[in-house]
Amino acid sequence: MYTPLPKEQPEIQPRSDRYISIDKKFVLGHSLAALWMAFSIFVSIPWLKDLSSLVGMLGAILIIAGIGYIPGYINFFMVTSLLLDRQPPYKITDPKDPITIIIACRNEEDQIADTLSYVESQDYRGRLDIIVVDNASSDKTTSAAREAGKNLGLNLQLIWEGEPGKYNALNKALGYVTTEYVITLDADTLLHREAVRRIVSRFKSSPDDVCAVAGAVLVRNSRESFMAKLQEWDYFLGIASIKRLQGLYQGTLVAQGAYSIYKTNALKQVGGWPDAIGEDIVLTWNFLKRNMRVYFEPLAVAFTEAPATLKQFIRQRNRWARGMIEALKITKPWHQPIKYVRYLTGINLVMPYLDVVYTFCWIPGLILALFFGKFWVVGPMTLFVLPLALLQNYILYNYQRKVFKSLNLYIRKNRFGFIVYVLTYQMLMSPISVWGYIQEFFLLKRIWK
Repeated sequence: MYTPLPKEQPEIQPRSDRYISIDKKFVLGHSLAALWMAFSIFVSIPWLKDLSSLVGMLGAILIIAGIGYIPGYINFFMVTSLLLDRQPPYKITDPKDPITIIIACRNEEDQIADTLSYVESQDYRGRLDIIVVDNASSDKTTSAAREAGKNLGLNLQLIWEGEPGKYNALNKALGYVTTEYVITLDADTLLHREAVRRIVSRFKSSPDDVCAVAGAVLVRNSRESFMAKLQEWDYFLGIASIKRLQGLYQGTLVAQGAYSIYKTNALKQVGGWPDAIGEDIVLTWNFLKRNMRVYFEPLAVAFTEAPATLKQFIRQRNRWARGMIEALKITKPWHQPIKYVRYLTGINLVMPYLDVVYTFCWIPGLILALFFGKFWVVGPMTLFVLPLALLQNYILYNYQRKVFKSLNLYIRKNRFGFIVYVLTYQMLMSPISVWGYIQEFFLLKRIWK
C-alpha cells in the first residue's frame, strides 16, 4: 500500500459548500440516527415478538438492541458525520519549529535502522532531534541505532532504560526533551516523507488549547499473512473512520504512541505517560479531562507492523480492550468538560455490552441460522445493519483514495481481504475484546507482546 518518497503533491482542499457548524453537525447526525433507530424498531416488531417467546420480552429487547438498534444508531451517526466532515486547510504549510522524535525500543535490532532512515528522509525543514530509548533490550538495538544514526548523519541521542515498560522508556526520554513539540514513533513504524511536515502543520494551524495531534497509522506488512491483510482494511477503513469522527468533534480519544505529536509542556503537566497497559489511551484522556483538545491529521501518514499471527493479534486487541476499561475507570465520561468528548467516551461505556451480546448471542444465532435453519436471533431483520456498514466503508474508501492520491500512494488490491473484513471481522474482534474486559476486571497479568 506504500509508494515511498513522493515529490510535492497538491493538498486536499475542502469543498466550497456552505459551512455547517460543529453543533449543527452533531444535532443533525443524532437526529437522523434517531429516525433510523425508530424505523429499525418499527420493522423489528415481529422479530421482537418471536424472540420474546423464547427469552422473554426484556431478554429480546436486550439482544436486539445490542445486535441492531444501538449499532445501527452509532453507525448512522458516523455515516452522517463523515458525509458532513470538511477537513480545513493548513494555515501554516511549511513550519520550521525544532521537533524532538522519541523512539522507544525493545529488541528492535532488525527494525531500528529502517525506521531511522525514513526519519532522515523527511521533507521537514526544521531541526529534528531524535532520542532512541533502549528499554532493556537483550539484543544489539543500541549499537544498531548508533551505527544507523552515524551513517545517516542524524542528531541522535541514545538512552538506556533498564526498567521494562514502554511508559518508563517514554518518561525517561521526556526528561531530555528541550523542544516545544515532541513526536512519539514506534520502532517498527515508517514515516511517509511528508509525515512530520503535515502533522506539525496541523498542530501549528490549530487553536491554542489543542495539546496533541494523532497521525494516521496504516499497515505496511499486509503481504506477510492473511491476518495482516484483514488488519490492512481495519486500519485503512475502520480505525480511520473512528479517528475522523472523533477528530471532527475535536476529541480524538487516542493519540497513539505509534505516531503522534504532543506539546511538551502538556505532557509534563499531566505527569507524562501513566503506568497502564493502554498508556496512550489513558494519557489522551488525561489531556481531555483538563479541557485540552486532541486533533487527528489524516494526511500525516505512517506505516506500522501489524500482528501477523492470530496469537499476536489477540494479545494486541486484548491490550486495547483493557486500555479502554482502564481509561473509563480513571475518567468517567460525565466528568469530561468537552460536551462532544462526553458523548464519544460515553460510547465506550456501551461497547462491553455490545461485544458481549455479539459474542454470546449473534455468533451462536448465526450458527443456528446457517446450520439448523433456526432464525431465532439471526434473520432477515439483522441485515438492516449491513447497508450502513457498506455505506460507511464506501464513504471512507473514497476519502482515503483522495488522501493516497495526494500523497502519491496507491491502494493494494486486496478484495478478498475486504470481503472477509466486512463480513467476519467483528466475529473475531468481539470475543477477543470480551476476553480483554475479563482480564482487566480480574486484573490478570499484563502481556505487552
